[in-house]
Amino acid sequence: MAQVENLNIVPFVSVDNMMKLVLHVGIDTFLRELAVTIKEDFLRWEQFDKTARIASHSKDGVIELMPTSDGTLYGFKYVNGHPKNTREGRQTVTAFGVLSDVGNGYPMLLSEMTILTALRTAATSALAAKYLARSNARTMAIIGNGAQSEFQARAFKAILGVDHLRLYDIDRSASLKCLRNLDGQGFSIEICDTAQDAVEGADIITTVTADKQYATICTDNMVGPGVHLNAVGGDCPGKTELHRDILLRSDIFVEYPPQTRVEGEIQQLEKDHPVTELWEVIAGRASGRTSDRQITLFDSVGFAIEDFSALRYVRSKLATTGLYDQLDLLADPDEPRDLFGMLLRCEALQAI
Repeated sequence: MAQVENLNIVPFVSVDNMMKLVLHVGIDTFLRELAVTIKEDFLRWEQFDKTARIASHSKDGVIELMPTSDGTLYGFKYVNGHPKNTREGRQTVTAFGVLSDVGNGYPMLLSEMTILTALRTAATSALAAKYLARSNARTMAIIGNGAQSEFQARAFKAILGVDHLRLYDIDRSASLKCLRNLDGQGFSIEICDTAQDAVEGADIITTVTADKQYATICTDNMVGPGVHLNAVGGDCPGKTELHRDILLRSDIFVEYPPQTRVEGEIQQLEKDHPVTELWEVIAGRASGRTSDRQITLFDSVGFAIEDFSALRYVRSKLATTGLYDQLDLLADPDEPRDLFGMLLRCEALQAI
């Protein structure tokens, strides 16, 4: 991993730096390389500390911490989810993350993760679909055309070759926004009047809605044989997108069952309902798609290891791009035990 020179200065990737980094690398290349990094970490899944995210819920939304460590590096993400924010001109989801050295506890990177989370969510979705969707899948319905939709579309095109999109949102202006943003990117795009219309002929159905409530975005009759469901929107207790009957017909794949059973679509099912962990499929320990008529469901709630991978990937790009700021975050007294002396020396300098 590339090293930033001054160990007492923490590299900070601002929103501006993140945008410039993504564009410098190229959006599609960034998504493909990020998916490779996520796959690398999924292949060593058993090395990581794992815990469900620590959530603080309120009537307005949720604030969460998502920590993990591979024994060498420690990472965490701070993230919120407040659906009402869009009515106030704010983002539904914002995030930042930290990557640290386990050996000395010093932070090695502080980064924005609002944009980065959208990229890692899309990269993880497309990585899962490589193992779970039919190999000839080219048409995807995206139900919910908010902040995540374009990232999902670009990732599925870059990694799987999906080039036909069917869009639906209860707010048609969101679909029009998505259409504008993806114009000229090699997609054939249809805006549909209903979710039912959107899923017709779709090989992959991505649901990525924002409301924090039990919802039925897709009913059982909308999902035919061979479809892969990429359920992204349900990510907290009391929030779902799919009718329970769909789950009962599907082979279900998850990131970390103790978290997904509380937050994902499978919160609707009995606690012992069988699911398969995605890392096991990637590692060849479990089967993914086994037939063209099988219905597969990736019940994606996002897990800390994916954020760890994203931070690790971003840090690997810093030395060669210089797209970071130097953050004076760590106290560095001349004598480690003389922290108070730093205040006295600062006071003396101010008196001059």
